Amino acid sequence: MNKQNTATNSLATAQTYIRRRMYGWHRTIGTIVCIPVIFWTLSGLMHPFMAHWFKPEIARQFVIPKPVDQAQISLSLQEVLTQNSIATLQNFRIVSFAGQTYYQVKQKAGEPLRYFDTQSGQELPDGEQKHAEYLARYFLDDAQSPLKSITLQTEFDGQYKFVNRLLPVWKLSFDRPDRMDVYVETSSDRLATFNPTSRKAFLWVFDNFHNWSFLEAIANNWLRITVMIAFLSIIILAAVSGLVIYGFMWSKFKAPANGDKTGFLRRYHRQIGLATALVTLTFAFSGAYHATRKYSPNRLPEMVYTPEIKTADLRMASTALPLDWERLHNLSLIQIRKTPYFQAFYKATEDQPAETQYYQALNGTVLENGNQVYAEYLVQYFMAKLNTANAADIDCCEMSQSLKGSDFANASLLETKPIAAFDNREYGFIFKRLPVVKFAYDTPDSDTFFVETSSGHLAAHIRNADRREGLSFAIFHKFFLMDWAGKNVRDGVMMLSALGVLVVNLMGMLLWWGKPKRKR
Repeated sequence: MNKQNTATNSLATAQTYIRRRMYGWHRTIGTIVCIPVIFWTLSGLMHPFMAHWFKPEIARQFVIPKPVDQAQISLSLQEVLTQNSIATLQNFRIVSFAGQTYYQVKQKAGEPLRYFDTQSGQELPDGEQKHAEYLARYFLDDAQSPLKSITLQTEFDGQYKFVNRLLPVWKLSFDRPDRMDVYVETSSDRLATFNPTSRKAFLWVFDNFHNWSFLEAIANNWLRITVMIAFLSIIILAAVSGLVIYGFMWSKFKAPANGDKTGFLRRYHRQIGLATALVTLTFAFSGAYHATRKYSPNRLPEMVYTPEIKTADLRMASTALPLDWERLHNLSLIQIRKTPYFQAFYKATEDQPAETQYYQALNGTVLENGNQVYAEYLVQYFMAKLNTANAADIDCCEMSQSLKGSDFANASLLETKPIAAFDNREYGFIFKRLPVVKFAYDTPDSDTFFVETSSGHLAAHIRNADRREGLSFAIFHKFFLMDWAGKNVRDGVMMLSALGVLVVNLMGMLLWWGKPKRKR
């Protein structure tokens, strides 16, 4: 009997010890993460406000394609290149602004685009800056505000984030009350993004308090990610320990006396904490999971096919091609293996859909199903490039050799289709580029590629790991499961959840930093 009583007393003593120690652990780890939680919840609360309810507006977001004015083109591309002693180029387009039409010529990667009058062949001085300013004013619908500065942006930064995808772009700052910055990609006439004062402030706050970019500025990206994951892991421990203490061990604590302010805080800290425990765990877990994907450098910006094409190989004059000028809204160059083609973009009409035709530069022969053929070639090129250790260009003859021994070598194509609109499944708005062609393969990682034939870019490369992380982030961090209720309801619930996490954290701070007298 004495032995039984001794065992019972020992068990009770152990339980009391564990309960006290767990409370202490909860208090300690909660104190460690109180400031990071404030940073993340407050900056997270700002995001729906800026993304939906107080979203900045701009007059235009797209340049509507117009048919090329054939009367404006007196000289062929070859004549202009020869006149200006250009022996090689990577691409060209036809652009019109300020009442003139130009051949926009890209000679080498990293060099400014050059502009040549299609009637005289003369080069337009500072053509890139003039075209960029024209585009920016078009998007703003503002011909009056003075231009403060114009700079070429070749890297992502705190004001121009990777989510914008496009590089290089021109950044134009205007002297307006909203201090507007406009980013434009002159090689495609695209608006990359725009930042008035309000968005600049939000980006700074979000970048420093949600993404902790200040750590990268102080040290490096590896440290930033590691510190974030460490704090998020501690938040998970704090939530779990709080759930155990206040959910399963609450009956072990004495009820607070009436009028006891500490007891009041403890009661509501417990109730709100239990109510927000699940979202605290999901926010922290999905955030940490998302952060782990940032350790590996993203090679997407370097995934572009820009072969060097000889002017001498363009034997078919661009003006002599059998083009449908009434529908043609642009013309450019591509190369499949060693053969160059003119790439013609046609607008949709009542009778015909939008399409891209390919004319062999040697004789003008149409390449049947050309866009699919070129897209397949690009996928093979990007597979080979991803399978190499560096970003150096791969010769077309080396592509098959580069794929040997990789998952791509014997992969079967499961699906290919053109994508003309973003969706909420695999290819969302964050990828920026349209139209693209999708290729899905039966590799172990279910590799899926989205290629933009108009620019030669790999728009996205998605694997199973990306799908898992993307699903986790979409459901647990951005509440996309509530899309059925609409964005306003979804974001309202998300904000309420973040606010609950903030409140329980602040109440915990008042309890722990005030060192209340504990009653058990």
